Amino acid sequence: MPEPLDGFLLAAGLGTRMGPLSACLPKPAWTLRGRALLQWGAEALRRSGAARIACNAHLLPERLRAVADGIEVCDEPELLGSAGGLRHALGRVKAELLVWNADIWADEVPFDLLRTRHREARATLSWLLVPHPGGAWNPVWMDHEGRVLPKGVTGPWGPYHFTGAAAWSPEALDLLPEGPSEMNDLRPRLAFHQGVVAEPFPWREVGTPGALIEAAADLAPAQEGRLPGCYLHATARVPTQAAGRLARCILGPGAAPPSSITDADALWFEEGGNQVRLGLP
Repeated sequence: MPEPLDGFLLAAGLGTRMGPLSACLPKPAWTLRGRALLQWGAEALRRSGAARIACNAHLLPERLRAVADGIEVCDEPELLGSAGGLRHALGRVKAELLVWNADIWADEVPFDLLRTRHREARATLSWLLVPHPGGAWNPVWMDHEGRVLPKGVTGPWGPYHFTGAAAWSPEALDLLPEGPSEMNDLRPRLAFHQGVVAEPFPWREVGTPGALIEAAADLAPAQEGRLPGCYLHATARVPTQAAGRLARCILGPGAAPPSSITDADALWFEEGGNQVRLGLP
């Protein structure tokens, strides 16, 4: 009998927005401050008391497994979607399952608040929301009872932004159909889908090559962001006097471009003993 689960990291996907970076590592395996995004999420869950954490894996699962120390990895050969991926937790949740998107960086996530409000309301599913920051993010609205309204419907409370943190009841998990399913398909069947509003907290989606470079500069200037305008993996070897000669480059695992090279808009990584260079869009 599999052990009960307290937390789950949604880590499966095709990595389409990461472009060529997905030929090297799955998105949650890229690091900031020397720690994989997957482990940032796991640590936030552990601080809330989650003892047993799992994730799903589709793209390059063996490379995600390599950075999943202490996290159970559930292979997902067929993508199950934004809701269906949680079928891996069916029958393994006693109270609630805390869920996080593994392509998001956050140092601390108010999971304790989410859990408390979820239990108090006896909600079927609870989303952690923050005031909408503006921009292209889809707005979330609620009714007077704190229920999340269908996508595109405005209400008296909002707009808010969904952070990616959620608390799923066993009843919500039982509603998941066999095969792939999306969150928008499931929402009409939920008895009480509530929003829990928190104060804004440091939170960052790392979903594109440009976002990875920007996150490295802002969050890890002495590590992955130490070469201005570029991203450097911990195992990359930086050419001598690379500053000014590399622009918008991502040096991935084992990268060692020639010391004399001048390059821009490129991904470098080691594969099978060879140095691979791919252009960035």
